[in-house]
Amino acid sequence: MTGTQLQTATWLNRHGQSLYRHATSPVTFTETRHMDIGVHTPPLYDRSFEKALAFLTDRGVNAVEPGVGGYPGDTHIERAVYLDDEDRQAELRAVLDEHEMRISALATHNNPVHPDDQTAETADTELREAVRLAGQLEVGTVTCFSGLPGGAPEDTTPNWITAPWPPEHAEALAYQWEKTISYWEDLAAHAADHGVDLAIEMHPNMLVYEPTGLLRLREATNERVGANFDPSHLYWQGISVTDAIRKLGDSIHHVHAKDTRIYEQQARIKGVLDTTAYDDEPNRSWLFRSVGYGHGELHWKDIVSTLRLVGYDDVLSIEHEDSLTSSIEGLEKAIDCLQRAVFEETPGGAYWAE
Repeated sequence: MTGTQLQTATWLNRHGQSLYRHATSPVTFTETRHMDIGVHTPPLYDRSFEKALAFLTDRGVNAVEPGVGGYPGDTHIERAVYLDDEDRQAELRAVLDEHEMRISALATHNNPVHPDDQTAETADTELREAVRLAGQLEVGTVTCFSGLPGGAPEDTTPNWITAPWPPEHAEALAYQWEKTISYWEDLAAHAADHGVDLAIEMHPNMLVYEPTGLLRLREATNERVGANFDPSHLYWQGISVTDAIRKLGDSIHHVHAKDTRIYEQQARIKGVLDTTAYDDEPNRSWLFRSVGYGHGELHWKDIVSTLRLVGYDDVLSIEHEDSLTSSIEGLEKAIDCLQRAVFEETPGGAYWAE
């Protein structure tokens, strides 16, 4: 995809037609496109999917990213209920159309290369079935993790390696990449067979946790493997989010809108590799925050603009994990901030340069 093209899609608008994103052929700036605000729905698991959709529609949200397995669970869309069942899928489409809502991605975050065989098998089944379901629903993306193996074949616990020395750690990292690439080569082919993108969230305690690792896995597999670009995990690593967007370019398949605030008085003492419990907020070096509470509105406008520069003009899916707010207030604050940041119209030409 070139810099003048947008994320591939064949979905119609927010006015009652089919609202499912499905990667097919390039879309150019001459076609009608707009950025939608979406929500990853676990914060709304206290209500039915239909009531969650009604809540979000009332607040100007146009897309959802429901969990179908792994850590997000499947409270709103039970994978086993809808997979291979055309009648239930038709019911789901009707509910979405009623609320003028589309699915931006199906989420299943887990560890398919876990050293425990049963854990890995469960995660692999979830991922493969999520891909199949996405294809059947004409949803173009599944969001997920790369997974993390142990440091050697006999290990029983995943091992996140953050330094190449002593030498056995470099050897362990080489083993992890070999195992992970072997798994993802097959999974990427499965995704290609179903016309679905795999959007990996770059996450600590996973093998792929920053952009160069994401691009390495993509290069070793195929272009169905790309990023679920979540800036919250990049901030505390010291990564420039807008530079990362430019680096990843058309490998960005999906975007999470999630913020982070670094608390320097803690970080100056113990750094940012912080194992303090998430609910011990005063003693952490950083916290996930609602959009606009880690970085200001101008920064989020810069993110939106940079995404458009590299050709991504699709959903910003809010992931709420701010323990200093309630789920509802955090979502509402994030929606409010993003509504002033997203572009709702197709860009015009540079008429002043003609």
